[in-house]
Amino acid sequence: MLRVGLTGGIGSGKSAVAARFARLGAVVVDSDRIAREVVAPGSGGLAEIVATFGTGVLAPDGSLDRPALGALVFGDQAARRRLEAITHPRVRARSAELAAAAPPDAVVVNDVPLLVEVGLAPTYHLVVVVQTAPEIRLARLERDRGMSRAEAERRIAAQADDARRRAAADVVLTNDATLDDLHASVDALWHERLLPYEENVREQRVVRTRRVRLADPDPTWPQQYERLAARIRHALTPDVRIDHIGSTSVPGLPAKDVIDVQLTVSSLDDADGVLAERLADAGFPRFPGQWWDSPRPPGGESWPKRLHGSSDPGRPVHLHVREAGSPGWRYALLMRDHLRADPEQRAAYLAMKRAVAATTPDNVGYALAKEPWFDEEQVHAEEWAARTGWRP
Repeated sequence: MLRVGLTGGIGSGKSAVAARFARLGAVVVDSDRIAREVVAPGSGGLAEIVATFGTGVLAPDGSLDRPALGALVFGDQAARRRLEAITHPRVRARSAELAAAAPPDAVVVNDVPLLVEVGLAPTYHLVVVVQTAPEIRLARLERDRGMSRAEAERRIAAQADDARRRAAADVVLTNDATLDDLHASVDALWHERLLPYEENVREQRVVRTRRVRLADPDPTWPQQYERLAARIRHALTPDVRIDHIGSTSVPGLPAKDVIDVQLTVSSLDDADGVLAERLADAGFPRFPGQWWDSPRPPGGESWPKRLHGSSDPGRPVHLHVREAGSPGWRYALLMRDHLRADPEQRAAYLAMKRAVAATTPDNVGYALAKEPWFDEEQVHAEEWAARTGWRP
């Protein structure tokens, strides 16, 4: 199934987005609702809260007095962390149960207010953030929840700011206009990205780019890479080496809008079996067939590798799995660092790419036509490495 994390600041309209997803057919797991369940009267969660904060957080009927508890924790970071240590594990466990019960072809949307704050972004195939101007959020909290201006400001300040949420977001839904506008954005995301993404994950199908189009440099490419790398580490192991390579890793260089990632393994035998299955489950299935890099200088044996891609139609990826210390592994890192350091060679590379893309716009022809330039670059890059003492 496809796992989507949905979040947004208090008053952003996240609940309206969740409701729209549910209407479209998503299985929505509401962390706020679950958070109320795990502290219901008679629950172990409520008992632990009372033991930690005292009976003053209980209402006369024995339920949790949320305003009283909020007054204790929202201005006290240590107290808030004690509360989170009680509630968050219980919410995560119940959320996992509900997601596991969903059909195998489901799009499971987990509505999590503190998704960014607690570091859950890498656990999802996609993270959607609802963003709304602060003044609009404040007005909604005063109007709809009866908060004072000061309390609304405190609640907003206690959460991650917009910049931190955007850094975790694969998709940002702006909710500064009408509800109809918001629904239109959600509908487009559902039909154009989420449904195809779910099918691709289920079928272990890679999104392919057939034609070459050089895009202007995108300053968010490194940030997009970091999100991808975090997902891969979550799927495999936190200490695995992952590098951003290729043209999108070179600041200021126009490139195909495909993020190239290098995953380091001790042996290509390790790249098969369980590792490949975990990558596919995380949305990075293997390209069919055998893959290798051309040897440099030409004439030797090809450099074998494994090649994975992305199931996400909104983010093409080439995930190159190479052995640590192998020639292909070393060259990918060397070329990247050389182009970052040498503006003249970077300009020459761009001129060559533009010329080739204009005459050979299909991907296979484009890749083959660049091979002679890569052979020359290998010579220049090795000379630069010897001069500078470069090490991968």
